[in-house]
Order: sequence, then C-alpha cells, then structure tokens
Amino acid sequence: MLSVIVDAAEDEGERLTQLLAALTGAAVDGLVREVLIAGGGPAELLKILREETGANLAGTLRGAIGVSKSDRLLVLRTDFRPRGGWTVELGGHLRAGGGEAVVKGEGGGFLRAAPYAVLIGREKARALLHPDLRRLRRVLGKRADRIG
Repeated sequence: MLSVIVDAAEDEGERLTQLLAALTGAAVDGLVREVLIAGGGPAELLKILREETGANLAGTLRGAIGVSKSDRLLVLRTDFRPRGGWTVELGGHLRAGGGEAVVKGEGGGFLRAAPYAVLIGREKARALLHPDLRRLRRVLGKRADRIG
C-alpha cells in the first residue's frame, strides 16, 4: 500500500478536487493507504476536502514525507491525471517487486511534458533536505522504471 502525497503548493483548489476524485478508485482497490495534501489551497476548501475524502493536511512536502505511514510514497502535483488502467499497472509493478518508478500521467504535448508522479521509498525521500518533485525524480535517476 502507498501513501500518496499531493504537492498542492501552487494550486488554487480546482485541480486538487479533480485529482482527489481520480485517486478514489485506487483507495477503494486497496492500493492507496492514505492521502496527504502538502501546501496551499483555500483553507475552507481544504477543510471540506479533508472531511469528504479523508485526506490529511501537511504544511509542506517535507512534513508530509515525515508523517507518511507507508514505506512507499507516490508523490505528485495537482496537475497529475492518472491514465486509464493506472491502478492495475502500478499494482502489478508493486506485486512483482518493482522498485522506484516514474508514473506518467495524461496530458503533455509537443512542447509540454506530460505530468508525472514519482514512486519512491520513504527513507530515500526523507534523506533530501529540501524535497520537491523534480529533486525526487532526479534521485531516481534515468534508469528508474517507467509506468504509463
């Protein structure tokens, strides 16, 4: 099971609600243990989302990593939209003993890279002094598994 950490520092709320709705299926399937929201967003909206989805709030990405309950983290931004069948593919990767990976989301285009998520071990993420999604991806290196 995974702890999903959503970096919402640059989000105004609309993308966050869409992402949490997309993560619901993974929680129902037992792939996601908890969702932690790191960063900003309108306080009233965050309160409602926490009540409706069971997500927990964390002040920063580093704080969310620190309080996460699972050994494996899926870290993403609010612009990430999972591709169809992503829970099956990610679940298969984990059951097969697959390690850290980059999970490709929907979107992107000719001049814009597709949003991605990083599947990383909690201890490796905790070792970073100032974690952000790009640094986490860099830690994995170019040989990291690709999902999606």
